[in-house]
Amino acid sequence: MAAEALADGDLDRLGSGWPDGQVASLRRLLIDLIEEYARHVGHADLIRESVDGLVGEDPPVAQPPAAVSAATR
Repeated sequence: MAAEALADGDLDRLGSGWPDGQVASLRRLLIDLIEEYARHVGHADLIRESVDGLVGEDPPVAQPPAAVSAATR
C-alpha cells in the first residue's frame, strides 16, 4: 500500500480501518513509524552510553571508555 500511495504521490491516502472504526492516513502511519523508530534508537543510545561510558553524539576519539580507563588504574 505504501509503495502504491507514494507512486501516486498521495500521503493522505487512507489505510484500512481499525476495529473501532477509525482510519489513519499513510502520512499519519509514516509519522508514527518514524517516532517509534526514533524512540528505540534513543533507548539503544542510552544502553551504549551505559556500556562504554561515553556520552554525546560525537565523543572525543582520544578519550578511552570509562570501563577501560578504570581497569588500567
